[in-house]
Amino acid sequence: MADMRAFRDAVGEWAGGGCGGEAGELAVRLGVRTAVLLEGLSDLAAVEALAERRGRDLASEGVCVLSMGGAMNVGRYAGLLGPPGLGLRLAGLCDVREEPFYERGLQRAGAPYRDFFVCVADLEDELIRALGTARVEEIVRDEGDLRAWQTFLRQPAQDGRPRHQQLRRFLGTKKGRKIRYGRLLVEALEPERVPAPLDDLLTSL
Repeated sequence: MADMRAFRDAVGEWAGGGCGGEAGELAVRLGVRTAVLLEGLSDLAAVEALAERRGRDLASEGVCVLSMGGAMNVGRYAGLLGPPGLGLRLAGLCDVREEPFYERGLQRAGAPYRDFFVCVADLEDELIRALGTARVEEIVRDEGDLRAWQTFLRQPAQDGRPRHQQLRRFLGTKKGRKIRYGRLLVEALEPERVPAPLDDLLTSL
């Protein structure tokens, strides 16, 4: 039986230059009504983790959460999935420095910008500030990454940097770490501490 993962894979192939027929067929079969466009897999992990915490089954609601593999791809995905393509409602998150790419890409696709929410730096930064650096360091320790964290802090480039910037950089120093911590940080949040962009996105879906 087809599932939302199959649709996600089909969209990825389409965006990479393949045929869109399978994506279109799956969209109809699965009742997809909304595509959530996210820059990377760590953002996807965080959105899915918050949805699960709130008892939401996004797939059954016709919502597909997609990683575009970079903000520069937003125009391509908006064109394929928005009004010029499958006609889905579009929503998502973007980093403040990437906002112009989103605005231009969505405008070209004739898609509204109202359901895209802006993170001050990026989602990891939002989560670290929401939890506080001490709590994030506890999570790093509990995950068995304390030695790697201590080694990272001894690097000359980290000398004098604010702790939240050090943590944000640390999460991106090993493949897969940002994805893993995207989920872990969301799971550690108190309900009232969910960053506004993430909270607003889930509320809009």
